[in-house]
Amino acid sequence: MRRSRLSAGIAALVALVEGVNAAVPGTAVADLRIARGLDYYTGSVYETFLQGHEDLGSICSGGRYDSLVAGGGFPGVGMSIGVSRLLSRMLGAGLARANRGVPSAVLVAVIDEDSRAQSATIADRLRARGIACEVSPTAAKFGKQIQFADRRAIPFVWFPGADGDGEVKDIRSGDQAPADADAWVPPAEDARPGIVRP
Repeated sequence: MRRSRLSAGIAALVALVEGVNAAVPGTAVADLRIARGLDYYTGSVYETFLQGHEDLGSICSGGRYDSLVAGGGFPGVGMSIGVSRLLSRMLGAGLARANRGVPSAVLVAVIDEDSRAQSATIADRLRARGIACEVSPTAAKFGKQIQFADRRAIPFVWFPGADGDGEVKDIRSGDQAPADADAWVPPAEDARPGIVRP
């Protein structure tokens, strides 16, 4: 029984490697050291390495499973991709860059140190709705606070108002308008940092 299962397993592995290499020559090898500790894998498992960047380790791995779905009878193949590994290499090699170095979409300005609590409250309300922001570290002139945001590629500066939430300024276009910290949202493309090609 064991011998027949072993023979069947070897035959399936040979067929898999030969099939892959017939489609994309020289890309697949059998490595009997690879194993998965998860019991839902029922067939071949695989790891993928990027040619010329083998030091990254496996950038994509997975395998065959026939009994993951309750009741069985639903064969499948799954995989996961190591996005963080790929991005770290792309950024390090200059193949891509982040469009800003911080997650913040908004810098909440500080009028003076006595009103810093007001700025912190506005920031808390924005964060409560998932908007990444930070409070200016100093109560410098607004021009200097805008320069601080610009150096960090933060696209918006929020100016607290004396009698309300104040106004928000897109420092790229210069557009400025009254805003409510419980309703305002940045454009989708500015909400999170992005990866761009140089």
